[in-house]
Amino acid sequence: MKELTKAEEEIMQVLWKLERGFVRDILEELPEPKPAYNTVSTIVRILETKGFVGHEAFGKSHQYYPIIAQDKYKSFFLKNFMSGYFGGSFEKLVSFFAKDNNLNVKELDQLMQHVRQDINPEEEEKQNGTNN
Repeated sequence: MKELTKAEEEIMQVLWKLERGFVRDILEELPEPKPAYNTVSTIVRILETKGFVGHEAFGKSHQYYPIIAQDKYKSFFLKNFMSGYFGGSFEKLVSFFAKDNNLNVKELDQLMQHVRQDINPEEEEKQNGTNN
């Protein structure tokens, strides 16, 4: 999988939201100032070449849909991001995030609780005594 450019990612965000759409549908969802129709069409075709988007033909029109799931790309992007900026270390990422956002110990504990709950909700319920 390849990393997307900013413009490609913007188009993919719209397609993930819409699930299916013609170029005009994608264009309607983009913020102002809107790019030209031909620009969006070109980006969608590039995304198709990269294997991110497929299409269904309706005469001369094409309805596009994502082939790569948003969560799959998110995971790929975050792994590359962590590798490139934090040497692949989640600890370094969290440390940077905590320092950059001036998080205190209580806020970090709350963040870790959310992470634990997302990873293993049943175990978190047992630890908190909320499992009946």
